[in-house]
Amino acid sequence: MTMRTLAAATAAACIAATAAAQTHAPHLEGTWKAKTPDGPRTIVVRADSSASFGDQTVRWRVVADSIFIALGDEWTVYNYVVSGRRLTLSGGDLTDPVALERVGPPTPRPDSIPIPPAPPMNRRAATEPGQP
Repeated sequence: MTMRTLAAATAAACIAATAAAQTHAPHLEGTWKAKTPDGPRTIVVRADSSASFGDQTVRWRVVADSIFIALGDEWTVYNYVVSGRRLTLSGGDLTDPVALERVGPPTPRPDSIPIPPAPPMNRRAATEPGQP
């Protein structure tokens, strides 16, 4: 899993949190773990539309059953499914679905780390494997 893909998964988890709150779906804010070929990764999804993994912070939002993750100046769009403590992301630039497990509440975003600006909704990344 590349850093871009991991960033996308993180942002996607955040976007899903907002969508869940708006549609009474399971609450998605929290700290999530993903198993990757490079080892476990931690992703924090917050209500302020930010998501963090490693030293990166991204912006997210949910539109219907899709998670939009702002990576740079464009959105990458993923499908998501929540089942209990498990979040599965697919589509976008992912060749295979990515599963995350909620392991706790979100940690606060430090004030020194800004939420990246949102690109225009019509600016989407070109994705290879599958588009939602």
